[in-house]
Amino acid sequence: MKTSIIPQLRDTPDGHEADRILRACTHCGFCTATCPTYQLLGDERDSPRGRIYLIKQVLEGETPTQKTQMHLDRCLTCRACETTCPSGVEYAKLADIGRDLVEQQVERPFHERAIRWLLRHVVAYRSRFAFFFNLGHAFKPLLIGPLAPLKQKMPPRQHRIDWPANEDTQRTMLVLDGCVQPVATPNTNAHAARILGQLGVRLIAPKASGCCGALSQHLAHRDEALDFARANIDAWWPHIEAGAEAIVMTASGCGASVAEYGHMLRNDADYADKAARVSELTRDLSDVLASEDLSRLGDLGQGRKVAYHPPCTLQNTPKLRDHVADILTGAGYELTHVRDRHLCCGSAGTYSILQPTMANQLRANKLESLAAGKPDVIVTANIGCQLHLDSASGVPVRHWIELLEAPAATA
Repeated sequence: MKTSIIPQLRDTPDGHEADRILRACTHCGFCTATCPTYQLLGDERDSPRGRIYLIKQVLEGETPTQKTQMHLDRCLTCRACETTCPSGVEYAKLADIGRDLVEQQVERPFHERAIRWLLRHVVAYRSRFAFFFNLGHAFKPLLIGPLAPLKQKMPPRQHRIDWPANEDTQRTMLVLDGCVQPVATPNTNAHAARILGQLGVRLIAPKASGCCGALSQHLAHRDEALDFARANIDAWWPHIEAGAEAIVMTASGCGASVAEYGHMLRNDADYADKAARVSELTRDLSDVLASEDLSRLGDLGQGRKVAYHPPCTLQNTPKLRDHVADILTGAGYELTHVRDRHLCCGSAGTYSILQPTMANQLRANKLESLAAGKPDVIVTANIGCQLHLDSASGVPVRHWIELLEAPAATA
């Protein structure tokens, strides 16, 4: 695609990046076949190709409008388009640049600015989110009428299980605690630590680590995202220097972000090398376990039927590998057929909050596909997908790692 980026942007890092990505695009339209929003709306501007044109126009000096912003907001950043693009267009990177440029030029209505500020300054901080999570549960009986949807979105409190000590193990791996997951589903990482402990690996969650930065990145506050990335690198670096084998991701949405730290901080002289090393060490939990001997776990499933929803971030992030289905099958579970498994469930980080109509329609479609095989349980590999699906599912939705511990072990 021929470009003519305006001079004030052309020689900036974003300008160089955008020009490289745009020139790779041949506007063939293959991306529209896998785009969830285009499938729902049928509007070219709500397809990757259409959004690429909108971003290109802004880069070339055209003034964006609220409609431009709306079509970019509707993008889930699921990256399904990247998997079908014959030219290898890195759409997600271009979308981040485009959102940032439009955000600088188009002022949002007050209520939109307010909710985005709250998401960035509450949800992204574990202790703040925990405060409001507990407050919400305290007032849950009062959430009626217009507030009823909030009650539906609120996951139940979980009884916390023990985190193993494993002090005598020679192997060490790190895990990102994150922001939402340790509050809403605190046992996910504990299950991972217990399973890895059985395999002779000690899993460490450094307290100073926090949000991966994806929330800020996709809300057009990329400098804020870089600060989260630097803080996590600082928290992990002493353990990396001490020989930690991997940084384990139990939430694929976070994994997709951390896997990009090397790219995000490539121009930071102080962090570029460290960030590249962190990205190199980042692995999804299923990828870690797939290289271990899981035979000692035994036949846990005994033919129990499971529907697996692979998150977009695990399907479409080139640096993450998905072995969940193979692991569960090996553990004795029967995986049901799920139609259109590549389509997004509608969670997409904050998308289910900022675009509820679209998100709920995508969720309804996904739950229909997941329930078709009459599973006993639905599993996924990302906290956002888990909470979003579980809020409207008639079948329990859990993180897949829970299925690798016998029921008695979770008590």
